Amino acid sequence: MHTPADPHPPHWPQQRRAAVALAFDLDGPTGSAMLDGSLWGLPGYFALGGYGPFRALPRLLDLLDDADVPATFFTPAWVVEHWPDACRSIIERGHEVAHHGYRHECYYDLTVGEQADVISRSQRVFKSVLGIEASGFRSPSGDWHPETPRLLLEHGFRYSSSMRGDDRPYLHTIDQAVTALVEIPARWDFDDYASLAYHRNPDYPGGQDRIASYALTLDNWKREFDGYRAEGLCLTTLLHPKVSGRPGRLLILEELIDHMRAHDDVWFATCGDVADWWVESRQGLKGAAA
Repeated sequence: MHTPADPHPPHWPQQRRAAVALAFDLDGPTGSAMLDGSLWGLPGYFALGGYGPFRALPRLLDLLDDADVPATFFTPAWVVEHWPDACRSIIERGHEVAHHGYRHECYYDLTVGEQADVISRSQRVFKSVLGIEASGFRSPSGDWHPETPRLLLEHGFRYSSSMRGDDRPYLHTIDQAVTALVEIPARWDFDDYASLAYHRNPDYPGGQDRIASYALTLDNWKREFDGYRAEGLCLTTLLHPKVSGRPGRLLILEELIDHMRAHDDVWFATCGDVADWWVESRQGLKGAAA
């Protein structure tokens, strides 16, 4: 449950009109096929998933460098273990790495204890390989157990970017009390799978791709951004390096970022920066009211 959204647009840092927190799910070859072991019987599946951290990620980091835009990479700890140098490069180049399960588990199907085990195991990997513990969380399956928000607070997470029910940040409410756990909602409108990767008949084609028009995909994303900016909201994406980090598709992202950066009233930040600012701004409002 979350507190009602402020009916007035928030004022972002430096009086910017809107906020953009670019976010990528660096999944790799994780998910149900990994969890049930069928991964190893699917020719090419490992290579397809591995394309994200191995080949697509460096392209994306170069693009973000050129645009001088920060981003958040929600990354399963299994991926961190298997591509440590690639994941370390995310932090070295000024971006954020956040929690996305160990092997992209479905939190809704896990008990509270099992969720805690996944979080603890993942944090140990993050600390060992990256030298940090994640402070942000994105549910790998887009949903979670009713007790997950409480669990996140207990494990020191500052924010989640898992829910879909708003288009600006909000604070989670637990036991009728507003907490400091920030939700930064992402939207299916900005999930690249919807345009560029879903294909269910057959369920596993060799390339896994459904190719929508690149021009229409870019136009859709530009219009969504324009709407967010017009209302002074916070846009967060659900992009995937193995989907959007291919040569031709990277041009879609390049043009989208250019379109966003053409406006000097947009604040570009990591999800962690958005969460920190949101909590601080809410505290400032309380202090002013007192």
